[in-house]
Amino acid sequence: MTIDQELSLRLAVALQAAREASGLILEYYQTDDIGLESKSDATPVTAADRGAEKLLRERLNAAFPEDGVLGEEFDDYPAKNGYRWILDPIDGTKSFVAGVPLFGTLMGLEHEGEAVLGVCRFPGLDEVMYAVKCQGAWWQKGAGRPKRARVSTVSELGEAIYCLTGMEGYQKTDRMDVFEAFRTQARLCRGWGDCYGHMLVATGRAEVITDPLMSPWDAAALVPILQEAGGVFLSWDGQPTAHGGSGFSCNAALKDQVLEIVRPKST
Repeated sequence: MTIDQELSLRLAVALQAAREASGLILEYYQTDDIGLESKSDATPVTAADRGAEKLLRERLNAAFPEDGVLGEEFDDYPAKNGYRWILDPIDGTKSFVAGVPLFGTLMGLEHEGEAVLGVCRFPGLDEVMYAVKCQGAWWQKGAGRPKRARVSTVSELGEAIYCLTGMEGYQKTDRMDVFEAFRTQARLCRGWGDCYGHMLVATGRAEVITDPLMSPWDAAALVPILQEAGGVFLSWDGQPTAHGGSGFSCNAALKDQVLEIVRPKST
């Protein structure tokens, strides 16, 4: 089996697993029984987070038992064949808890360390964006036909829509200068954050989103989707990786302007 066939098979399983996880998540969504707890880092976790990740792991293990899995809620499972899934069952748990539909289920796949597949499904919106390396990025709403996802062609920051998840990360990393630069230079600044903001960029509805603190499960699905949509997902030091601890998405035309603002301060 060629690698393209391997990836197509994995995409089909991932899309179905994400759809099933959406059903589980929606059973808790906007109810009083979400099982809310705080993790050791003070971030929220719910019964839906744990239940959805368990379901995703079960589906992936049944189909690809030699694939590794790294997830937010459970222990790492090492790969035996070079493939590793990186999962975030609910990216944007705070939105989920608040009953706001701008949260998503993220499934990224690496092959020998390279990001090759991404799925981002929004249970509360019934939308999914997905991509496989060299096969394009796609956006499907409900049962409609998937259409190509493409970034915008805006080439000046002064004409761009800028998104952010929240202020805490900028304060923790002492990078409020980044927020202030985009707030004052972009045409519009909006708090459409977490994976939703990155998918706005991938579909041409916004131009830039910056996140000063990101875990691999926050970013792994975003890398191939943005690349295949004609844009970039990079760490703040300019690397196309989910493991840089930070990240931004933008269209290709704005990459250098964004990097000029977010690059780490010299010491």
